[in-house]
Amino acid sequence: MPETASATGTPIHPAADARTILRLSGPEVRDFLQNLVTNDITRVDDGAVYAALLTPQGKYLADFLLVADGADILLDTASSLAPGLLQRLNMYKLRAKVTIAETDLAVRRGTGPAPDGAVADPRHAALGWRLYGATGGDDGTDWAALRVAHCIPETGVELTPDTFILEAGFERLHGVDFRKGCYVGQEVTARMKHKTELRKGLATVAITGSAPAGTEITRDGKVAGTLFTQAQGQAIAYLRFDRIGPDMTAGDASVSPIT
Repeated sequence: MPETASATGTPIHPAADARTILRLSGPEVRDFLQNLVTNDITRVDDGAVYAALLTPQGKYLADFLLVADGADILLDTASSLAPGLLQRLNMYKLRAKVTIAETDLAVRRGTGPAPDGAVADPRHAALGWRLYGATGGDDGTDWAALRVAHCIPETGVELTPDTFILEAGFERLHGVDFRKGCYVGQEVTARMKHKTELRKGLATVAITGSAPAGTEITRDGKVAGTLFTQAQGQAIAYLRFDRIGPDMTAGDASVSPIT
């Protein structure tokens, strides 16, 4: 598996976002995951895979990165989701020859030169690398500003139990595969892709001033969406596309589309 990084000369800071690494092992582990998650597990030997577990109704339960460790799979998820995800995976396991256990591995991440053993974050090139080992932390990158600039949703912030993953940009972030076959929630996700036009979704907007995350965005007296992460004069917002326009407000802040 990836080794703990050798020194690169770049300071490593404590990670702001707690992560838990699960280990999935056993002769049926890849078939097990392939039938559950939104992305194609056969790609995991070529690099990290971003994916989600959905409800049968197609709504978000958890997102994670999957990394090959020999025959095993490491599952890197937000610590807030790990207990529920572990419970649900064990529920789906039934008689499959799969073992799922929490590890004591930590994740380091950065956007500079990648240390030996690191894997590229598959969501976006700007997210740099991740390394699994005994020590966690990061290189001091302003992750909030980076996420906002590239409209990358965060677990528990923009990604909630009400989320449909296509509205959250999972196709753009390489988190869903429409050719892999069935998985939990696949029917609803495929219908949204092929039979409807998205009318709502996440977008990066310009913001003047500030407002708490979760503040309603309005335009012409009508609710246009919800404001989320803000950084460096921009923000991630969940918007109704037919109500996007100039003169949007969120509390005392002014919000405008980025063209």
